Amino acid sequence: MREIDWDTFPQSGDLFGEMHLSEVSPREQAAKPPLFPGLAACGVAGAAAAWLSDHYHFPIILLGLLVGLALNFISGDPRTHRGLDFVGKFCLRAGIVVLGLQVTFHQIIVLGPTPFAALLLVMTLTMIAGWVGARLSGQSDYAGLLAGGATAICGASAALAIYGLIGRERLSQAQFALTLVGVSLASAAAMSTYPLLAAELGLNDNQAGFLIGASIHDVAQAIGGGYAFSDIAGSHATIVKLARVALLAPIVALIGLFITPAKGPTSAWWLRLTLPWFIVAFIAVMTINSLATIPKPVADIALTGSKTLLLLAVTATAMRTRLDLLLQSGWRGAVPVFAATATSLAVALACAIFVI
Repeated sequence: MREIDWDTFPQSGDLFGEMHLSEVSPREQAAKPPLFPGLAACGVAGAAAAWLSDHYHFPIILLGLLVGLALNFISGDPRTHRGLDFVGKFCLRAGIVVLGLQVTFHQIIVLGPTPFAALLLVMTLTMIAGWVGARLSGQSDYAGLLAGGATAICGASAALAIYGLIGRERLSQAQFALTLVGVSLASAAAMSTYPLLAAELGLNDNQAGFLIGASIHDVAQAIGGGYAFSDIAGSHATIVKLARVALLAPIVALIGLFITPAKGPTSAWWLRLTLPWFIVAFIAVMTINSLATIPKPVADIALTGSKTLLLLAVTATAMRTRLDLLLQSGWRGAVPVFAATATSLAVALACAIFVI
């Protein structure tokens, strides 16, 4: 029988793809998809969020979340998964490290023992309130830990660091995204209302600075809220807020003690004290910033870089979030954030009036 030359048939082009795939080895079929599609999607979404924030003066992290959720359908293409996961992990860790250039150990010392003790009280009770709120609303302990830690320390940056420790196998990305949305909205509302509350209650500059710096989640919004009251209050709020940021590393270390490692509960307790590499790098960068004077232009570039990296990480996480799980959470998913925010305000206000 004469062999058929398939190349002479125009229809053979329709079969070529299937014929080619049948000749591809399983190893080639299982090759990792390229990084570029996911990276490009995050870059475009992050740029859109930055443009919206610049023109409409809305929190950039919250806009990154919303844009990422709106583009959630992109993650339906498997080719984007590797790039999205890379951005969600690497940019998160790199952003936390670069954030270390904004804080020093000196800022904690300048705060003084009494305000520092009051700040620790605010942060501790805030984290407990997040956990209690999660229990009362039927959420997991990890959801309460995430909400309480994000509210107590520095908003989205702390949420990203803590979630990196918790992991998606313990807490869904949907709950994480909902927590970020709640924290960002609460921080934006606090920046507008807390200075007015401090003025209505007749607080002095130091009291107002402590209240705003100890209770508003986001760094930029806490500083902006302080200066909205007065220059002295803004300076004091900056010190208090940056002291909270400086406590990110030790608090993450303590959280590691309460999280059962993936290896199982038989792991020795001292192994849980092992910090993630990006937290160790954060401490190292903060130490360098404490011992040497970083030029202001370099610090400004580092701040912009940190915000950009965290924005990309948040956007990638939102794109990979299952919207059906997010919608199923309903109002219960917001309870831990609300409980932590209300407690943070109440305790910070009491400390500002009776301690500061």
